[in-house]
Amino acid sequence: MLRRSVLVGVASLLLTAAPLVAAGETMRGTSLLLAASKDDVAAIKILLADGVQIDARDDSGATALLVATHVNGIEAARALIEAGADVNAKDKIEDSPYLYAGARGHLDILKMTLAHGADLKSINRYGGTALIPASERGHVETVRTLIEAGVDVDHVNRLGWTALLEAIILGDGGKRHQKIVDLLVKAGADVNLADGKGVTPLQHARAYGHDAIERILAVAGAH
Repeated sequence: MLRRSVLVGVASLLLTAAPLVAAGETMRGTSLLLAASKDDVAAIKILLADGVQIDARDDSGATALLVATHVNGIEAARALIEAGADVNAKDKIEDSPYLYAGARGHLDILKMTLAHGADLKSINRYGGTALIPASERGHVETVRTLIEAGVDVDHVNRLGWTALLEAIILGDGGKRHQKIVDLLVKAGADVNLADGKGVTPLQHARAYGHDAIERILAVAGAH
Protein backbone atom coordinates (compact mmCIF):
# COMPACT_ATOMS: atom_id res chain seq x y z
CA MET A 1 0.00 0.00 0.00
CA LEU A 2 2.86 2.33 0.92
CA ARG A 3 4.64 1.60 -2.37
CA ARG A 4 1.49 2.36 -4.35
CA SER A 5 1.06 5.60 -2.44
CA VAL A 6 4.62 6.61 -3.27
CA LEU A 7 4.10 5.82 -6.95
CA VAL A 8 0.92 7.86 -7.02
CA GLY A 9 2.77 10.75 -5.38
CA VAL A 10 5.59 10.59 -7.93
CA ALA A 11 3.10 10.50 -10.82
CA SER A 12 1.27 13.47 -9.39
CA LEU A 13 4.54 15.38 -9.05
CA LEU A 14 5.49 14.65 -12.65
CA LEU A 15 2.10 15.80 -13.91
CA THR A 16 2.50 19.01 -11.96
CA ALA A 17 6.05 19.56 -13.18
CA ALA A 18 5.31 19.03 -16.89
CA PRO A 19 3.36 22.28 -17.39
CA LEU A 20 6.01 24.15 -15.43
CA VAL A 21 8.75 22.79 -17.67
CA ALA A 22 6.74 23.71 -20.77
CA ALA A 23 6.13 27.20 -19.39
CA GLY A 24 9.82 27.57 -18.69
CA GLU A 25 10.71 26.58 -22.24
CA THR A 26 8.18 29.09 -23.58
CA MET A 27 9.65 31.85 -21.45
CA ARG A 28 13.18 31.05 -22.58
CA GLY A 29 12.03 30.99 -26.20
CA THR A 30 10.43 34.39 -25.67
CA SER A 31 13.72 35.66 -24.24
CA LEU A 32 15.52 34.51 -27.40
CA LEU A 33 12.99 36.29 -29.60
CA LEU A 34 13.38 39.46 -27.55
CA ALA A 35 17.17 39.29 -27.74
CA ALA A 36 16.92 38.87 -31.52
CA SER A 37 14.66 41.94 -31.80
CA LYS A 38 17.31 43.97 -29.95
CA ASP A 39 20.26 42.58 -31.94
CA ASP A 40 21.63 41.39 -28.59
CA VAL A 41 24.27 38.85 -29.59
CA ALA A 42 25.55 38.24 -26.08
CA ALA A 43 22.11 37.28 -24.80
CA ILE A 44 21.48 35.10 -27.83
CA LYS A 45 24.69 33.14 -27.27
CA ILE A 46 23.95 32.65 -23.57
CA LEU A 47 20.42 31.42 -24.27
CA LEU A 48 21.55 29.04 -27.02
CA ALA A 49 24.32 27.68 -24.80
CA ASP A 50 21.65 27.06 -22.17
CA GLY A 51 19.74 24.87 -24.62
CA VAL A 52 16.98 27.19 -25.81
CA GLN A 53 15.33 25.92 -28.99
CA ILE A 54 16.87 28.00 -31.78
CA ASP A 55 13.73 27.95 -33.93
CA ALA A 56 11.25 28.82 -31.16
CA ARG A 57 8.41 30.91 -32.57
CA ASP A 58 6.27 33.84 -31.48
CA ASP A 59 2.49 34.12 -31.96
CA SER A 60 2.95 35.14 -35.60
CA GLY A 61 5.01 32.03 -36.29
CA ALA A 62 8.24 34.02 -36.61
CA THR A 63 11.48 32.46 -35.43
CA ALA A 64 14.19 34.46 -33.70
CA LEU A 65 16.05 34.68 -36.99
CA LEU A 66 13.03 36.14 -38.77
CA VAL A 67 12.56 38.61 -35.89
CA ALA A 68 16.21 39.68 -36.28
CA THR A 69 15.67 40.02 -40.02
CA HIS A 70 12.62 42.24 -39.46
CA VAL A 71 14.82 44.80 -37.72
CA ASN A 72 17.86 44.17 -39.94
CA GLY A 73 19.74 42.94 -36.88
CA ILE A 74 22.81 41.80 -38.76
CA GLU A 75 24.88 40.52 -35.85
CA ALA A 76 21.95 38.72 -34.22
CA ALA A 77 21.15 37.12 -37.55
CA ARG A 78 24.78 36.08 -37.96
CA ALA A 79 24.88 34.47 -34.51
CA LEU A 80 21.64 32.59 -35.12
CA ILE A 81 22.54 31.43 -38.62
CA GLU A 82 25.98 30.25 -37.54
CA ALA A 83 24.29 28.32 -34.73
CA GLY A 84 22.06 26.55 -37.24
CA ALA A 85 18.85 28.61 -37.47
CA ASP A 86 16.63 27.68 -40.40
CA VAL A 87 16.86 30.43 -43.03
CA ASN A 88 13.76 29.05 -44.78
CA ALA A 89 11.44 28.78 -41.74
CA LYS A 90 8.21 30.60 -42.62
CA ASP A 91 5.80 32.46 -40.37
CA LYS A 92 2.01 32.44 -40.67
CA ILE A 93 2.05 34.86 -43.62
CA GLU A 94 4.66 32.84 -45.54
CA ASP A 95 7.65 35.07 -44.84
CA SER A 96 11.02 33.44 -44.14
CA PRO A 97 14.32 35.12 -43.20
CA TYR A 98 15.53 34.62 -46.77
CA LEU A 99 12.36 35.94 -48.42
CA TYR A 100 12.01 38.90 -46.06
CA ALA A 101 15.66 39.91 -46.39
CA GLY A 102 15.30 39.86 -50.16
CA ALA A 103 12.06 41.80 -50.20
CA ARG A 104 13.32 44.49 -47.82
CA GLY A 105 16.80 44.82 -49.24
CA HIS A 106 18.56 43.64 -46.09
CA LEU A 107 21.59 42.70 -48.13
CA ASP A 108 23.97 41.48 -45.43
CA ILE A 109 21.39 39.10 -43.99
CA LEU A 110 20.32 38.03 -47.46
CA LYS A 111 23.88 37.03 -48.33
CA MET A 112 24.13 35.04 -45.11
CA THR A 113 20.92 33.15 -45.90
CA LEU A 114 22.17 32.40 -49.40
CA ALA A 115 25.39 31.01 -47.95
CA HIS A 116 23.43 28.78 -45.57
CA GLY A 117 20.93 26.96 -47.74
CA ALA A 118 18.32 29.51 -48.80
CA ASP A 119 15.71 27.88 -51.02
CA LEU A 120 15.82 29.95 -54.21
CA LYS A 121 12.51 28.47 -55.35
CA SER A 122 10.60 29.35 -52.18
CA ILE A 123 7.73 31.77 -52.65
CA ASN A 124 5.89 34.32 -50.55
CA ARG A 125 2.14 34.62 -49.98
CA TYR A 126 1.74 36.27 -53.37
CA GLY A 127 3.42 33.36 -55.09
CA GLY A 128 6.53 35.37 -55.85
CA THR A 129 10.23 34.70 -55.36
CA ALA A 130 12.45 37.07 -53.37
CA LEU A 131 13.50 38.69 -56.65
CA ILE A 132 10.05 40.07 -57.45
CA PRO A 133 9.50 42.38 -54.45
CA ALA A 134 13.18 43.33 -54.51
CA SER A 135 12.70 44.52 -58.08
CA GLU A 136 9.50 46.36 -57.24
CA ARG A 137 11.08 48.21 -54.30
CA GLY A 138 14.19 49.30 -56.15
CA HIS A 139 16.79 47.33 -54.21
CA VAL A 140 19.44 47.29 -56.93
CA GLU A 141 22.18 45.35 -55.14
CA THR A 142 19.67 42.88 -53.76
CA VAL A 143 18.40 42.23 -57.28
CA ARG A 144 21.96 41.78 -58.51
CA THR A 145 22.72 39.36 -55.68
CA LEU A 146 19.59 37.28 -56.27
CA ILE A 147 20.23 37.09 -60.00
CA GLU A 148 23.80 35.96 -59.37
CA ALA A 149 22.51 33.37 -56.90
CA GLY A 150 20.36 31.87 -59.64
CA VAL A 151 16.79 32.94 -58.87
CA ASP A 152 14.49 32.43 -61.86
CA VAL A 153 14.17 35.85 -63.53
CA ASP A 154 10.97 34.85 -65.34
CA HIS A 155 9.04 33.42 -62.39
CA VAL A 156 5.39 34.56 -62.52
CA ASN A 157 3.53 35.30 -59.28
CA ARG A 158 -0.20 34.98 -58.58
CA LEU A 159 -0.83 38.44 -59.98
CA GLY A 160 0.57 37.28 -63.30
CA TRP A 161 3.66 39.46 -62.94
CA THR A 162 7.38 38.77 -63.28
CA ALA A 163 10.16 40.74 -61.58
CA LEU A 164 10.48 42.79 -64.79
CA LEU A 165 6.78 43.63 -64.84
CA GLU A 166 6.75 44.61 -61.15
CA ALA A 167 9.78 46.86 -61.62
CA ILE A 168 7.88 48.66 -64.37
CA ILE A 169 4.33 48.66 -63.02
CA LEU A 170 5.08 49.34 -59.34
CA GLY A 171 8.41 51.14 -59.74
CA ASP A 172 8.82 54.89 -60.20
CA GLY A 173 10.72 54.75 -63.48
CA GLY A 174 13.75 56.40 -61.87
CA LYS A 175 17.39 55.44 -61.97
CA ARG A 176 17.10 52.56 -59.50
CA HIS A 177 14.32 50.89 -61.43
CA GLN A 178 16.04 51.61 -64.72
CA LYS A 179 19.12 49.81 -63.41
CA ILE A 180 17.01 46.89 -62.20
CA VAL A 181 15.31 46.55 -65.58
CA ASP A 182 18.75 46.60 -67.21
CA LEU A 183 20.02 43.91 -64.82
CA LEU A 184 17.01 41.70 -65.48
CA VAL A 185 17.28 42.12 -69.24
CA LYS A 186 21.00 41.31 -69.21
CA ALA A 187 20.23 38.25 -67.06
CA GLY A 188 18.00 36.93 -69.82
CA ALA A 189 14.55 38.00 -68.65
CA ASP A 190 11.91 37.54 -71.37
CA VAL A 191 11.17 41.14 -72.40
CA ASN A 192 8.00 40.04 -74.17
CA LEU A 193 6.50 37.95 -71.37
CA ALA A 194 3.12 39.62 -70.89
CA ASP A 195 1.00 39.86 -67.76
CA GLY A 196 -2.19 37.88 -67.22
CA LYS A 197 -4.12 40.33 -69.42
CA GLY A 198 -1.68 40.10 -72.29
CA VAL A 199 0.01 43.47 -71.71
CA THR A 200 3.75 43.36 -72.37
CA PRO A 201 6.52 45.06 -70.38
CA LEU A 202 7.07 47.55 -73.22
CA GLN A 203 3.38 48.45 -73.30
CA HIS A 204 3.38 49.01 -69.55
CA ALA A 205 6.52 51.18 -69.77
CA ARG A 206 4.85 53.37 -72.40
CA ALA A 207 1.61 53.58 -70.45
CA TYR A 208 3.46 54.75 -67.30
CA GLY A 209 5.70 57.15 -69.21
CA HIS A 210 8.90 55.35 -68.21
CA ASP A 211 10.83 56.53 -71.28
CA ALA A 212 14.29 55.33 -70.21
CA ILE A 213 12.93 51.87 -69.38
CA GLU A 214 11.09 51.81 -72.70
CA ARG A 215 14.41 52.41 -74.48
CA ILE A 216 16.14 49.61 -72.56
CA LEU A 217 13.37 47.21 -73.52
CA ALA A 218 13.30 48.31 -77.16
CA VAL A 219 17.05 47.76 -77.55
CA ALA A 220 16.54 44.27 -76.09
CA GLY A 221 13.97 43.43 -78.75
CA ALA A 222 10.75 44.11 -76.85
CA HIS A 223 7.55 44.73 -78.78
